[in-house]
Amino acid sequence: MPKLVDHQERREEIAHALWRVVDQHGWAGASLREVAREAGVSLGQLQHYFASRTAMLTFATEFAAERTSDRVERGLAALDQPPHPKDVLRVVLAEMLPLHPDARASSRMSAAYVLEALHDPALRRQAGLGLREGRATVERLVRQAMEQGQIAADRDPDVETDLLLALTGFTPLLELGVIEPEAALAAVDQHLDRLFAGA
Repeated sequence: MPKLVDHQERREEIAHALWRVVDQHGWAGASLREVAREAGVSLGQLQHYFASRTAMLTFATEFAAERTSDRVERGLAALDQPPHPKDVLRVVLAEMLPLHPDARASSRMSAAYVLEALHDPALRRQAGLGLREGRATVERLVRQAMEQGQIAADRDPDVETDLLLALTGFTPLLELGVIEPEAALAAVDQHLDRLFAGA
């Protein structure tokens, strides 16, 4: 009998191959042919799943976002239950930074996706939607903490959300070795300590 192919599994294998190529050569080096070689499939097989680099990048970025969500869920499950909002925010922020191989792969895919989206209106809309959803999640956590009296009521939730997201700006500093992971996490912890102090 011919072997049945799990199409989702094959697409995920190709996404992993794209992650590796981007990690080693950058998005500029991620041709369909190079990704097919890395995935161990023919160019024709790859094009059966992804007709273009953009389609492949979009899937790989969405898959990376799912992996990030899975890591956040595992991190939250390891906290005391119910978890303190400060601890929830720390897990979310830490998983958005390139502090370990999986997170680095996700971060690099996101960077490639954003750069591509700057020149592609359809991708731009899609990328903007994803970022707005992520921001809404963080804002919801901030507002819940304020309602529970854990963040001072006179804080502006919009501003505090944007300041928290600004901490993900450590990404290029980490990627280029300007700062160490411990320094980024120390800054995240100090910011959260200040945000939750005096409530």
